[in-house]
Amino acid sequence: MAVSGPRMLVAERFKVRPMTLADIPQVVEVEHESFPTTWPQTAYRRELSSKIARYIVLVDNANPLTRSELQGPRRSILRMFRRREEEPASTDRVVGYVGMWLMVDQAHIVAIAVRERYRGQGLGELLLAQAVQVAIDSNVESVTLEVRRSNAPAQALYEKYRFLKVAVRARYYSDNHEDAIIMTTPPIQDPAYAEHLRYLKEAYRQRWDREI
Repeated sequence: MAVSGPRMLVAERFKVRPMTLADIPQVVEVEHESFPTTWPQTAYRRELSSKIARYIVLVDNANPLTRSELQGPRRSILRMFRRREEEPASTDRVVGYVGMWLMVDQAHIVAIAVRERYRGQGLGELLLAQAVQVAIDSNVESVTLEVRRSNAPAQALYEKYRFLKVAVRARYYSDNHEDAIIMTTPPIQDPAYAEHLRYLKEAYRQRWDREI
């Protein structure tokens, strides 16, 4: 289940779709729950207009935003960044997102996060698989990312998708000067990687009763 361009695909409870301007306030909420340092909302507006950026949000179909939530802080924040011709606020409840940059021959995942109360349900893996599929569909050769040295669970997930540890950025994170480990996939256009991805998708379906 991959997202490319404006398509939207639905799994029973959760759906993935391209991020829109209306999603920014909720994406910022997810970011604040997940990372010690965060971007300003204007940065996401720039990202959404970038030719190389691709952002996907994960939405909980079973729990749309309520009227009070739509009329609360999210709405007032959103008004600061909307133009008259842009889309209205969505009732979708954003529970996770992944962002990536598509360079000449490589995709770089800049962020992947899930709301705290939705963790432990395989949703981070769903987002990672979506990002990898977008990279494959975009005909780049590999996917790369940085991960904190202390984040063993994330590293294990990336290794499951055959990301390899290739280098270290010393004192990379500004909040505590922790090292970042650079991880990169083997060639994702290779038939062997495609076969591995099919295996992972089937294993995911069997475990979570949900497609990716």
